[in-house]
Amino acid sequence: MQKLIQWIDARLPIVEAYEKHMSKYYAPKNFNMWYFFGSLAMLVLVNQLVTGIWLTMSYNPSAEGAFASVEYIMRDVEWGWLLRYLHSTGASAFFVVVYLHMFRGIMYGSYQKPRELIWIFGMLIYLVLMAEAFMGYLLPWGQMSYWGAQVIVNLFGAIPVIGEDLSLWIRGDYLISGITLNRFFALHVVALPIVLLGLVVLHLLALHEVGSNNPEGVDIKKVKDENGIPKDGIPFHPYYTVHDLLGVGVFLFIFCTVVFFFPEMGGLFLEKPNFEPANSLKTPEHIAPVWYFTPFYAMLRAVTVDLFGLSAKFWGVVVMGAAIAILFVLPWLDRSPVRSIRYKGMLSKIALLIFVVSFVILGYLGIVPATEGRTKAAQILTTLYFLYFILMPFYTRMEKTKPVPERVSG
Repeated sequence: MQKLIQWIDARLPIVEAYEKHMSKYYAPKNFNMWYFFGSLAMLVLVNQLVTGIWLTMSYNPSAEGAFASVEYIMRDVEWGWLLRYLHSTGASAFFVVVYLHMFRGIMYGSYQKPRELIWIFGMLIYLVLMAEAFMGYLLPWGQMSYWGAQVIVNLFGAIPVIGEDLSLWIRGDYLISGITLNRFFALHVVALPIVLLGLVVLHLLALHEVGSNNPEGVDIKKVKDENGIPKDGIPFHPYYTVHDLLGVGVFLFIFCTVVFFFPEMGGLFLEKPNFEPANSLKTPEHIAPVWYFTPFYAMLRAVTVDLFGLSAKFWGVVVMGAAIAILFVLPWLDRSPVRSIRYKGMLSKIALLIFVVSFVILGYLGIVPATEGRTKAAQILTTLYFLYFILMPFYTRMEKTKPVPERVSG
C-alpha cells in the first residue's frame, strides 16, 4: 500500500495536497461556533448534489410530465419522498448556513486585506446559489413555481431597450413554457453546479493561501516558532475536523427533524399552491418567492415612484440588483484599522445590528402581501440597508477602536 501511494503521489501529489490543506494547514486555535457554518455549507452542498442526481433519474423535464414525475417520485419511487424532502429542505438549509457564514465574515472582518479575493469568490458563490435555486424552483411545475418564475423573468422586461428581448431569450418563448422548463433543468443540473464547484475550489484555495481569520482578527502568521509554525495555530486535521463533527451532529439533528416532521415549514419551504399543477389561466392569490429571496423582493416592491422617465418597476430591479452588488465592494468600504467587531467602536456595532434587523424584517415583508403601511416600512428598511454600506467609510474611520492584542486570547 505504501508503494502504491508513493507511485500515485509521484504522478499526482495527493499527499502534498492533503498536507497543505489539512494536516499541515494551521488554523487559529480560537475558532468558535460561528466557524461551523463553512463546513456545514460543504455538507449541504454534498447533500444537494447526491440527492439531485438521484432525483433526476425519475424526473421528466417537460411541461406535460414534470408535475406528474414529482408525484411519482413522492408516491411510487422507493424512498423517493425522502430524497425529495432532503433536496427541498437542503435548499433552504443551504441559504441558512450561507447567510450565517456571511454574517460571521462581516462580524469578524474576514473580508479585509489580505482576504478580499476570498470574499469576492464567496459572493460569486452566493450569486450562483441564487441562480441555482431560482432555476430549481421552476422544476416541480406547480402553481407557485410557474407564476413565481413568470414574475421574476418579467422583471428583466423593465430594462430599457433590451428588456423585452432579454425576457424572451431567458424564457425561450413568449410565456413560461416547456422549453423554459427544459433549459432551466439543463442549467440547474449541469451548468450551474459546475460553476458552483469551481468557485468553491477557488474560495478554498484563496482561503488556504492567506490563512483563516479568527474572532480576534489577529494574523497568526506574525508569531511563529523556530520551525516556522504559527504559535497560535493548530493543524486543521485532526483538530478542526473533529471539532466540526459537533456542529455537524447538531445540524443533522435539526435538519432531520425538519425533513421528517416539518418539510413544508408552514409553507416557507414548500408553498401550498405548489401542490397544484401549473395553470397559466389561474393566478395564485398571492405570488411571493421562496423565503431566501424575500428581502430583495421586498426592496423591489418598496420602489413605487417613476423617475427620469423610467418606471418604478425598472428602479425596483436596480435597487434589488444594487443590494447584492454592493456586497461585492464591502472590503473597500470598511476603513477600520481593526477587523473584528470585538475591537470596533460602538458605531459599527449599532450599524451592524440595524443592518441585520432591517434585513430580517425585509424578509418578512417580502413574504406577506403588500399594503401601504408595509410598503412604507420596506422603504425605510431598504434605506437603512444601503446606509449601512454607504456610511461605512465614514463611521469606521471616525469611531474610536479598542487596542487589538498581539496574539489570540484563547
